[in-house]
Amino acid sequence: METKKTRTNPVKVNYLVDIAIFIAMLVALEPRLTGMAIHEWLGIAFGAAIVTHLVLHWKWLVSSTKRFFGRLKGNTRLNYILKTLFFINMRVVLFSGLMISETALPALGIRLGEGHTYERLHALTSDWALILLGLHVALHWKWIVNTTNRYVVQPLLRPLRRRRAVPLGLPTVEEAQS
Repeated sequence: METKKTRTNPVKVNYLVDIAIFIAMLVALEPRLTGMAIHEWLGIAFGAAIVTHLVLHWKWLVSSTKRFFGRLKGNTRLNYILKTLFFINMRVVLFSGLMISETALPALGIRLGEGHTYERLHALTSDWALILLGLHVALHWKWIVNTTNRYVVQPLLRPLRRRRAVPLGLPTVEEAQS
């Protein structure tokens, strides 16, 4: 007897990871909303989420890197540049955030000196992260809408759809067409 293997839908996994990263980033961008402890721990978790995102998109990254200076659609080249800038920016946001950590690193027994330069760098790169995130979302808007429709809206609407009442003896539209 063979057991049927279920395959994980990569689009659904990408979508869920992307949504989680998006929400975490928006929450992390406003430390007054959550408090400093959650802001810092969320930022550390965000770093791990970015690595997960890169692993999920590794094939695209490798193939786009190989073709960057060759034959590549303009939109793909723009996407590659934007993602590269976003990745570099987020590394600086995370590094500078760790350098000024008031809660997370001290909880682990790690204490770093005062760093007003890092505070300014963290604030500046966080602002840029929001701009780059907006551009990233805009560039992928069609995929976001289509995927949200497919995996969120349609499943929610399915139970709400009712078959139209048909008088007895008359064929349904489906029956008449067959």
